[in-house]
Amino acid sequence: MSELHATRKAFLDSLSGLTQAQWSYKPGPDRWSIAECAEHIATSEDFLFDVITNKVLKSPASPPQTPPSRDQDEAVLRMVADRGKKFNAPEGLRPSGQWPSREALVQVFKQRRDRSIAFVRETQEDLRAHSQASRDAYQWLLFLSGHTERHIAQIAEVKADRNFPKQ
Repeated sequence: MSELHATRKAFLDSLSGLTQAQWSYKPGPDRWSIAECAEHIATSEDFLFDVITNKVLKSPASPPQTPPSRDQDEAVLRMVADRGKKFNAPEGLRPSGQWPSREALVQVFKQRRDRSIAFVRETQEDLRAHSQASRDAYQWLLFLSGHTERHIAQIAEVKADRNFPKQ
């Protein structure tokens, strides 16, 4: 819960006070703008929530003989948030300008993240008993949060670009 809340706040803070020029600035032809990063986060939130609730938790329950350690959980967060290795987003998660405004995109993200937080708060599922792709459902939720953190760092990289608009 704390990871989901913290990355929700950090993400929204990273978008606060941006001008339209800053929102849409691309540091290079092969790099995403802040708007594109934000759209990817909102789209990914829905995609990853679906993976967790409709794939991982639908897998047969098989509680681990040895529960994952805190170090293993933290390794998931570090791995996904690490910007040292670049990845290409799958086609369906690439920015396409699907929201008409920044406000609409932010509202969608808030709704989706609030749904993820409510799920964690209310679920009766044993999140450690269901797994897919070597992660249990708990770690998939950490992945969702770490993915947001990864793109918050990407937004910071855009803002640090020497040609980033002052206003």
